[in-house]
Amino acid sequence: MDSNAMEMRSLYAGTVLPEISQLLEEAMQAYHDGDHAEKLLKKAHQLAPSALPVYFSLYKFLFYKGKLAEAERVVRSALEESARQGGFSASWEQLTPESSDWLAHDSPQHFYLFSLKALAFIRLRLGDREECDKILEKLRFLDRTDTVGASVIGALASGIL
Repeated sequence: MDSNAMEMRSLYAGTVLPEISQLLEEAMQAYHDGDHAEKLLKKAHQLAPSALPVYFSLYKFLFYKGKLAEAERVVRSALEESARQGGFSASWEQLTPESSDWLAHDSPQHFYLFSLKALAFIRLRLGDREECDKILEKLRFLDRTDTVGASVIGALASGIL
């Protein structure tokens, strides 16, 4: 094991170096100061452009701040990066259950599914029910046991929740 691996901190969707973890922590603490928190998250992304936990933190922050178009852009980039890391197509339309091991938790594949769920939610919030439904259908196909909880977005889209 190299010394860098020992210095990394495990977060949702992988690990990051301590300096990136510190930026994510500072951004969380500065949430009330949206501009400052966003700058910290973007700095973390600039320093660690392939770190999936940074994508996760950034798109969730943007979503909760109501910056849906920007959150969507980050989610789509997260899908591309997790597909690259997982070795499968970034195009969700082309994916099948055989495209990857979708049940592998704490993997780029699982992060991809989780980010695809986030994209469905963003599309729903933007009023694009058609794309939301298509994404949810694909998630049901790939994640048959609903490990990422896409059924919750489906219930919201159906007006059940």
